[in-house]
Amino acid sequence: MNRFNIRLRTRIFAVAFGLTVVGLVSALTGCGSGQLSQTAAQEPAVNGTKVTFNNVALRDVRIQSAQTGDFLRPGRTVDLVLVAVNQSPDISDRLVGISSDIGTVTVTGDARLPAGGTLFVGTPSGQNVKALDMVEAAETAKATVVLAKPITNGLTYNFAFDFEKAGRGSLMVPISAPVAPPQEQTPGPAKHP
Repeated sequence: MNRFNIRLRTRIFAVAFGLTVVGLVSALTGCGSGQLSQTAAQEPAVNGTKVTFNNVALRDVRIQSAQTGDFLRPGRTVDLVLVAVNQSPDISDRLVGISSDIGTVTVTGDARLPAGGTLFVGTPSGQNVKALDMVEAAETAKATVVLAKPITNGLTYNFAFDFEKAGRGSLMVPISAPVAPPQEQTPGPAKHP
């Protein structure tokens, strides 16, 4: 073989190798283009469900009760917990009622929903109540359900929410067990090995 053939083969090899590397890099970078990543549409990890209608967003809606048997029996009172957010910057609203086919729902307290504000219905177990008081334009109310039918974990139940201006919105609501507040630990004496 002469030097010309060796140089030609080396150049052909270098060009072929370079094209292969460029093709491989292009293929790898193009694999995800145009695709929606798995985390782009990920929902927050909260116990309840959510719905938005007109200017009202209901978040973390759930029945909060500890279930010790097969069912929560008729006649028992359970709490309904949710956060309502008024997405309108200038129109206040008010929760006028909640209804469900599983029992009678009673709303007590201040159910106003200020413009751009928040209404906390119930206090989720383990929630820092002082932190709730620090939220600007926030009101608090309580909602209880006297069960007319047996309900159980793992199923969802229809609830309708009526607001003075936003109108009616409904969604299926799960049962969530209350979370025990964190135990306060007192530091003990240091142990030395």
